[in-house]
Amino acid sequence: MSSLRAVLNYSLIIHPPGFYIIGFETFPFISVYFIFLAFVYVVTVLFNSLVIYVIAFNHCLHTPKFLAVVNLAVVDVILNTCTIPSMLKIFLVKDNFIPFNLCLLQMFVYYAIVSLESCALAILAYDRLIAICFPLRHNSINTLRSMSCIIGLTWSFALGVTTFSTSIMTRLSFCNSVRVFSYFCDYAPVFRLACNDYTMQWSAASFLTVLLLGGPFTFILLSYVSILVTVFRMKSLDSRVKALATCVEHIILVAVFYIPLFTIFTIGFYLRQVDPDQRVLSLSLASCIPPCINPIVYSLKTKDIKIRAFALVRKNMVRL
Repeated sequence: MSSLRAVLNYSLIIHPPGFYIIGFETFPFISVYFIFLAFVYVVTVLFNSLVIYVIAFNHCLHTPKFLAVVNLAVVDVILNTCTIPSMLKIFLVKDNFIPFNLCLLQMFVYYAIVSLESCALAILAYDRLIAICFPLRHNSINTLRSMSCIIGLTWSFALGVTTFSTSIMTRLSFCNSVRVFSYFCDYAPVFRLACNDYTMQWSAASFLTVLLLGGPFTFILLSYVSILVTVFRMKSLDSRVKALATCVEHIILVAVFYIPLFTIFTIGFYLRQVDPDQRVLSLSLASCIPPCINPIVYSLKTKDIKIRAFALVRKNMVRL
């Protein structure tokens, strides 16, 4: 096997030309699953692009809340674009090889965007927290500038820590197998192929999973505790119902995103009690489905976006 070799800290580091993604080789009815993934990708791009377009070209929607919605839509498109096309290529072209550098790039983009998805849900929780718990100060606290700063900080932080975790993969030497049992260049399945010590990579994966998934999730839980306390202090039943109704769609997004990931990572990564085939299928669904349903469940159900989206669709249909 030809390889790229570099000397690091007086030890020989062997980087292979690339890896082979073999996560779907034993699945029954795999063609049906890939047709489903193609449908999911089309829906993801179509509806999230519609949300981005509607908000971008309607000045009245240039508010902190809709900036957070656009942030989620952009993250959703990138997340599914990172993985689904490469999975479809494996199925259509029968080419499951990915070059080493492209593997690291895919790994970086995937984990950075998953982290940003987690942060985007926390930002939406922050918007609900300020709107319900501090209604009189909402416009002064949650400004367009402050929301832009929050989103910018989450992007900088997620990209920074993911850059570190991906860069340390270059310290590993791959002198045996290059067959990655996953649906993309997954972090843990790749570093477990190394023939030198990968303690640093395992520690980084564990710590960053807790930090980038557990941190925003904890903030969301604390936000909803504060929201519930505020709601139950309201004297009017109608006010309580209206306040809670504005949170239902966001709670659905949080459940759809976090519950599958926490289940898979807890049982599979630490306890290792999940069948490898089931892990690949479950993890691919857990990462591909939320970006598809987010705009349908949350963004396009928002009254302001819904009205303008329908107007845009009707306008284009009249032109046709």
